[in-house]
Amino acid sequence: MIQKKIIYAALLGMAFLLVYCNTPTRQIAERNTYLNLNDTVDYVGMQTCRSCHQDIYETYIHTGMGQSFDHATKEKSAARFDRHALVYDPDSDFYYKPFWKDNILYIKEFRLENGDTTHSRTEQISYVIGSGQHTNSHLINENGYVYQAPITFYTQDGKWDMAPGFEGGANSRFSRIIATECMTCHNHLPDHVAGSENKYKAVPRGIECERCHGAGELHVREKLAGNTVDTSQYIDYSIVNPAKLPVELEMDICQRCHLQGTAVLNEGKDFFDFRPGMKLNEVMNVFLPRYTNAHDKFIMASQADRMRLSKCFTVGKMSCTSCHNPHKSIEATTTETYNNACKNCHQKTDQELCSAPQAERIAKQDNCVDCHMPKSGSIDIPHVRITDHAIGVPVTEKEKDDIARFIGLECLTNENPSALDMARGYIALYEKFVPEAHILDSAGVFLQKSNAPVSEKFNTLVHYHFTKENYNDILAYAKNTKPDNLPDAWTAYRIGEAHSRMENVDKSLIFLKKAVELRPFNLDFNNKLGTAYLQKQDLKNAKKIFNFILSENKKQPVALNNLGYIFLLEGKAGQANQYFDKALALDPDYELAMLNKVAYLAYKKEYEEAEEWLKRIAKKFPDNQKAKDMLKQLNAI
Repeated sequence: MIQKKIIYAALLGMAFLLVYCNTPTRQIAERNTYLNLNDTVDYVGMQTCRSCHQDIYETYIHTGMGQSFDHATKEKSAARFDRHALVYDPDSDFYYKPFWKDNILYIKEFRLENGDTTHSRTEQISYVIGSGQHTNSHLINENGYVYQAPITFYTQDGKWDMAPGFEGGANSRFSRIIATECMTCHNHLPDHVAGSENKYKAVPRGIECERCHGAGELHVREKLAGNTVDTSQYIDYSIVNPAKLPVELEMDICQRCHLQGTAVLNEGKDFFDFRPGMKLNEVMNVFLPRYTNAHDKFIMASQADRMRLSKCFTVGKMSCTSCHNPHKSIEATTTETYNNACKNCHQKTDQELCSAPQAERIAKQDNCVDCHMPKSGSIDIPHVRITDHAIGVPVTEKEKDDIARFIGLECLTNENPSALDMARGYIALYEKFVPEAHILDSAGVFLQKSNAPVSEKFNTLVHYHFTKENYNDILAYAKNTKPDNLPDAWTAYRIGEAHSRMENVDKSLIFLKKAVELRPFNLDFNNKLGTAYLQKQDLKNAKKIFNFILSENKKQPVALNNLGYIFLLEGKAGQANQYFDKALALDPDYELAMLNKVAYLAYKKEYEEAEEWLKRIAKKFPDNQKAKDMLKQLNAI
């Protein structure tokens, strides 16, 4: 017992040494010398860290990272739920109402026509994502499959509005998947179900210690064995201390999440593979579009990129922790702390240091940060004001008004990216953010420049031509490709879809089966496979696939509609109608389900109701020629 107390006392003492201290001289660890970089070292969880580092834990849990993610509770939510808690999306014609019932948070979607409710869908919110310093967004958990809800609370403006990326006609309602890229930045390390995009066995409650310090199993074992290190003189290589890393590697820890852009994984890697102490480009590359005169055109989590544009970084080699103690909340950090960080390098008198007029200095209370790091909105998140980390001379209004012109895509994680890397970056930029033809053209140019062997760039070639809808080119590249030799599910899927678009159903089936084999819980892949079976009139296998999808997630309109169609083919009209109604209850604007509903009504000779549905389709989808033809046929009866 005495020995155990001594060990814990030593660990508590070490806790003070691990707290960040901005000193000009620091010990630097050699590359890859931290022992917990090995993937055999396991994670132990924040509560284990807390047993020795209680003081750090007490402050850390109040930081933005510590508050980044949790269950949807009234304590976690920063939102207001008064009469103004109502959002209308004019593009989709849906209203959204958040409310609490029995301490459970719900979001209700509804539509009004002439004062009557014609659609209503209510979803339970399982998680709140965001610390509340800027936003609270809301996630749904359906049997482990996690999706984002369509509305967000914007804390700084104290208002509800459409979630980022859902506005301007892009409302995907309750179907936007929360894949590992998103989840592993806003949270710790969830227990992700292999072969899925967004299914999790368990989800932690925020970013924990080991996201920055690496897996702690070895460190704990060493300390419990009594193997302590005097960290005032030596580096403890059992756990990563970011302050002991070279600046670039320390920055890579922060950049894993604070270098938001177009992230492209290296072949065979996933978002769980990065560990503190590694180079980020060992796992992924991050790209950002560059514009001329784009002084205020930056995105929310762009702090690392903006800082890299500053002389403070390029000349002074500052890092994130030059100003930020990651164990302490920004809200609890004084302005003086930040200004003192400036004065640590700019060691002059206040008069010599600042060239602004005296009156302006007095008005600003000699606040360096207020002038040189102004607050601005971000281009990707509405209703927020963030600190611009591009430290420099304030930009004039004229410079702000200059028109920004696209220069090109820059790789921020690799100074010398290959042509193939650049091609992948442009394709990802096109798919995720800028769906403009010139972006894809640039991808094509870099693919032509790439001297990598075809085997190395095969997946990218298929991806590029799939995005260009050049299906014949895909089939030409894949002419001698056997599905069993494909390790990448997306490539198998894209080849399968190319065959499907060219009406080669038999070959499409082979490749789609491979895609599902590699990612059995990707429900979109399953839907495509089931549809291929339908095209083959193989109702037995099609039904099996669609039933599997619904056993995983019962709120899948496509699977519901397709099962209804199968029942209609089998002459089971009543069952078919039930599935069409379920699909339309989830998505009242699902065009194919609406047409199938009309087919059912015509089969039942309920022509008046069928005509009402066709009028509804014509109003919502004026270019639907099939609906127009069916309406003419009904009018002729």
